[in-house]
Amino acid sequence: MVYDWFNRQSEAAPTPPPADDSASAQEPQQDAAASADDDPLEWARQAYARLKAQKEQANATPAAPQSDSPAEPETKPEPEPEREPEQEPAPADPEPTPVAGLSLLEQAAAQRQERQQQLEQEPQVAQEPVAEQPVPAASVEVDREQDEPSLGAFDDTFTWSAEVLAAQGREAEQVTLEEIDWLGRLRQGLEKTRQGFVSGLLENLGDDPLTPEVLDDLESLLLRADAGVKATDQVLDALRKRMNEQVVDPSEGIRFLKEQLRDLLEAPIKSSGVDLLAPQRGQLNVWLMVGVNGVGKTTTLGKLANLAVRSGYSAMIAAADTFRAAAVQQVQVWGDRSDVPVVANPSDNADPAAVVFDAIGAARSKGTDLVLVDTAGRLQTKHNLMEELNKIRRVVDRLAPDATVESLLVLDASQGQNGLKQAMAFARAAGLTGVVITKLDGTARGGVALAVASEAGLPIRFIGAGEGIRDLRPFNSFEFVEALLASR
Repeated sequence: MVYDWFNRQSEAAPTPPPADDSASAQEPQQDAAASADDDPLEWARQAYARLKAQKEQANATPAAPQSDSPAEPETKPEPEPEREPEQEPAPADPEPTPVAGLSLLEQAAAQRQERQQQLEQEPQVAQEPVAEQPVPAASVEVDREQDEPSLGAFDDTFTWSAEVLAAQGREAEQVTLEEIDWLGRLRQGLEKTRQGFVSGLLENLGDDPLTPEVLDDLESLLLRADAGVKATDQVLDALRKRMNEQVVDPSEGIRFLKEQLRDLLEAPIKSSGVDLLAPQRGQLNVWLMVGVNGVGKTTTLGKLANLAVRSGYSAMIAAADTFRAAAVQQVQVWGDRSDVPVVANPSDNADPAAVVFDAIGAARSKGTDLVLVDTAGRLQTKHNLMEELNKIRRVVDRLAPDATVESLLVLDASQGQNGLKQAMAFARAAGLTGVVITKLDGTARGGVALAVASEAGLPIRFIGAGEGIRDLRPFNSFEFVEALLASR
């Protein structure tokens, strides 16, 4: 199923036909007048019933038995290894060991020759199964099946995800399995940050109105989550101003805190004039992935390629990281998982700009929508490496002057304030247009997103909340704040 993640607002899931089950037939009758404001739980049940009906309808379609055809080539190479043991006893029988007149040295030389002949035959035996390997194709198919979202139980995670979508104005028939699956992953990915932030916040709030002491504790929690000094001061100043105007109870304080955090994250996005970064159809789009070593540029590029394909775009990968060992092979694996072609130069230490040159030419000839360029990791203080990025940019501008070029910085959330310094340095040297924050699931410093938005002034375009191929999606400030401050 193709779901356009780059155009979520206009996406609406098709309403399935009414199910035949009595339980599902009773739910639409009760949910006809239900809304998210009146009864959120009933609204979530209505959305779950529709998704379940869609899943049952999809599973009801008969699948063609394609498992019989790949089994035939696997049986063909079986008789070939059976001939090999017949050749091994042949040289063993006519051993001239008991020949009289041979010294020990001559016998040892004859044995060495026999071993050499056996060793020369072994590579031929080993090369035959390597040449024909239908197994990787099966493993790729298994990976693709695992990459598809599945409808879980009607539990707390589903109801929370449905409430977040309902708060954004979605109707029950517009809820999709892709969104439910992603919100559950986002909530799980921010678990470490939420445990240290929300638990302490709720303990300090209690049932009494906000006090200056509570704001002091909130300040330490924000700084501990690497939200940054500027973002923390801005949030606290707004809360103190509200406290001077009226009495703020805990629920109102949390609601106002969410508004302030969303405003911080939305400010650079609104100033850029692009609410959601998406490839422009009908023209070439080139996205450069830059950053220091070890932040996950290649993995992020592979996930973006899969996201583009799942959203109905054609993509191509340029393996311009020609310095790191096995970087091209890693990109090739990601391309195979999403059926995305990879343009690479097999020679060692090839010119990255030459790889981009070939990729741009191939993309223009095939009419590809998006070209993702993987670059080598570099420090922002290395002038010669930063000049290499400028060379790649000049190649793109010369070959495709009408292309839409984006320079995305990949940041590791676990680096905290060091990531903020990288963002500010790369913004000056590489002309960044956005940030991709990864590894949010492995750190309690998820507040670095606030620091990047407030101090670096860069819009956050994508976030990664896990290691899976579906764990990277376009950034949504409302969903991020709700997952960060989820109380259950």
